[in-house]
Amino acid sequence: MTTLAPTLSSRYFPRTTDWVRGLFLIIMGSLFVALLAQIEIPLPFTPVPITGQTLGVLLVGALLGSKRGAAALALYLAEGGLGLPFFAGGASGLGILTGATAGYLVGFVGAAYAVGWLAEQGLERSVRTSVIPFLVGTVIIYVCGAVWLSVVLGSVEQAVALGVVPFLLGDALKLMLAAALLPGAWKLTQN
Repeated sequence: MTTLAPTLSSRYFPRTTDWVRGLFLIIMGSLFVALLAQIEIPLPFTPVPITGQTLGVLLVGALLGSKRGAAALALYLAEGGLGLPFFAGGASGLGILTGATAGYLVGFVGAAYAVGWLAEQGLERSVRTSVIPFLVGTVIIYVCGAVWLSVVLGSVEQAVALGVVPFLLGDALKLMLAAALLPGAWKLTQN
């Protein structure tokens, strides 16, 4: 099975070669996450802000598929690491890729791949199953983020208290939004 973005790009740009369409989708995916990263709410008690990035990661993975989704997030990390103001709140540079939020950023690549792979199995097409890929992606982001944050803070308990618990409700809402959007988008494309 294919995912939504390659399906639509093939339909609307049939004369364009596959590799050009794929490259375009990867670049657009990285820019989409960069745009959502600008939605940032710093929390005074934790080095991890609330951002729109996680929603972007989930959607990019589901829309582009495993390989293109992971490539889009790897490109996003490279863009931000090289100095483009693409990380949360316009931050950039290698310091972000080694700071307190580095685990979450690295987790984005794995999460996009996993969500994309599950989407390639068709799980994002039905309201009954669409939560599964997004839940898996969210867990991957949390695990990677909390593991690195526990190294930075020197405590697993603190990492969970400051890097997971404050974000559960917001990420549940993002997950539900993504799970509601994709089946609806597929239905619109079938008309």
